[in-house]
Amino acid sequence: MGKRIKLYFNPRSRAVTARWMLEEVGAEYELETIDFEKGDQRSEAFLKLNPMGKIPTLVLGDGTVLAETPAIVMHLADLYLEAELAAPLGTPERASTYRWLFFGAGCFEPALTIELIAKLKEPLPSSSVGWGDWQSVLKTLESTLAESNYLTGEKPTAADIYIGAQLIWARMFGAPGIADNPVLSRFADRMAARPAHHRAFATD
Repeated sequence: MGKRIKLYFNPRSRAVTARWMLEEVGAEYELETIDFEKGDQRSEAFLKLNPMGKIPTLVLGDGTVLAETPAIVMHLADLYLEAELAAPLGTPERASTYRWLFFGAGCFEPALTIELIAKLKEPLPSSSVGWGDWQSVLKTLESTLAESNYLTGEKPTAADIYIGAQLIWARMFGAPGIADNPVLSRFADRMAARPAHHRAFATD
């Protein structure tokens, strides 16, 4: 695939999820640290790669720039099929993987943001926003994970890496309804125990 993959990274960011996925698939990669205090994310060079000024930003060996965590996670699963984190095209498992990746980006994260950060005086009506509300997001995950070890069945996929990272992060910051939920906590523990997750937090 040409040059080594480069991940623009800060350990206090969503880029940890991208690094976790790189470890899961066994990719050779290098880290380019983004120092938020120094404003690296607003540098001219970085903004040429990602005008949003956000990480994770991944540069593939051929120079292709990828942003948005679920897109990075899924593309890496496709690039490294031997890791078996991408179900074959056209299968029900593949369809479910897409579902949960979009759920993570479109439902879990917005609902978590409102729950932990926005602190709105009046909650937005769940019928008017695409992500529903925090309780319905958790209930949706719980109902699926109560039936199987992973979101699409008994084998992990890229969707489990992404949703697992979100649950681990949310629980760490005290988001309600996770630590005291045995189904969600077991799933978060299962994903956190993966060797690639530990490697993603290694200090280099």
